[in-house]
Amino acid sequence: MANLDSTTTASAGTAVTAEERRQRVKKSLGARHRKERLFHGLGITAVVLALGFVGILFYDVLQRGLPAFQQAQVTVDVYFDPEIIELGERPVQAAGQSPADYRAALNAWLRDAALANWNLVLETSIRNIVPEFQGSAREIAAIIDSSQRFVIRDAFTNDPSLLGQTREFALLASANADNWLKGTIDRSLPDARQQLSADARALADDLLERGEIRFAFASHLFTNVDSRSAPASAGLAGAFMGSLYMMLIVIVLAVPIGVASAVYLEEFAPKNRLTDVIEITINNLAAVPSIVFGLLGAAVFINYFRLPLSAPLVGGLVLTLMTLPTIIIATRSSLRAVPPSLRQAALGLGASRTQMVFHHVLPITYPGILTAAIIGVAQALGETAPLLLIGMNAFVANIPSSPMDQASALPVQIYLWQGNENRNFFEARTSAAIIVLLGLMLSLNAIAIFLRSRLEKRK
Repeated sequence: MANLDSTTTASAGTAVTAEERRQRVKKSLGARHRKERLFHGLGITAVVLALGFVGILFYDVLQRGLPAFQQAQVTVDVYFDPEIIELGERPVQAAGQSPADYRAALNAWLRDAALANWNLVLETSIRNIVPEFQGSAREIAAIIDSSQRFVIRDAFTNDPSLLGQTREFALLASANADNWLKGTIDRSLPDARQQLSADARALADDLLERGEIRFAFASHLFTNVDSRSAPASAGLAGAFMGSLYMMLIVIVLAVPIGVASAVYLEEFAPKNRLTDVIEITINNLAAVPSIVFGLLGAAVFINYFRLPLSAPLVGGLVLTLMTLPTIIIATRSSLRAVPPSLRQAALGLGASRTQMVFHHVLPITYPGILTAAIIGVAQALGETAPLLLIGMNAFVANIPSSPMDQASALPVQIYLWQGNENRNFFEARTSAAIIVLLGLMLSLNAIAIFLRSRLEKRK
């Protein structure tokens, strides 16, 4: 034994001492430990870099987008001057008057109200605040968003008793005035390169000093639709409803079809060449660029089935096709993770194959299926390319009331605002929309984590 400890013979017949072997083992262990430390360090570096890039992304988006949630508003005491608003009393249906005659009289009154000079009403109200201002009406109008005259008009048509009275309004400042007051445009630029004239800039500064302009939460960002004529009042309501309809369609179609397909392929389908081809096709479809699904949707749903262009229904169908492979693959992975002993035990106790799947196997995979479904829906929520090809980048100034109405979507709205020519204003607005979209996606993931945790506890 002593000889065996002190020397050994290699297969080639070369004698190796125990010390040499210990040195070789020690050297080998050192190399393995160095490789483990290197792998460990590379792993930590990758995680730190990933978290760093995510942190930079969130910091940049939040830094740029948070100011857009505050918007300049001008507090104005508006006097509904009867000399400017030359209207009679709002018609009321008289006894014996037919509904058709009443509607005709009411429409005529509303038409006259729409033709009243509301810009002059607004101009007069601003001049009452700053009587020393000698600028033109155009310069006053330049600091108020063009949509705000309709706010005053609608307030009057809803309450005609305002005629001859004064009411305070918080009116949105224009996008250019908001840029100037927030300092998102260089104040040292010459007049020719400024978005507002010198008098309009001076008026905006004067109103800010007097406390008539203040920055308030931009709630209209969530309640208004997109607007090109009045950019300061543009909002996400239309795009949000469009995305909501599309996600409902994806959830209703993609989740049950995807789960059912995965269950059949994994538990019931025969293992032959055909199922192999189907499995390979599904895996390949998961890697197909999303824009290809947009081309498919435009060709099939719009050109062949003649479904309406820019409708959330078409967008939802396209996103369903795109999401199905993800749900099928993730669900099959969850089913494969179930121990075979569970299936064998169920069959051994006399359960049928269907009972074995739906009573014993499928309930265990609910957390995984739920996670896959919500991740698939979250992925669909952020897709832009397929929606551009089915016309959802069209300008729509209404909130859709059904999936058949024309609408936009949140990622498409971000794309449209990113390309807006008023970069100083819409750069922050774009980041604000990204914050809203990220908030929705994080909320979906939080729901998935919460439900998964609940289902795992119930197991």
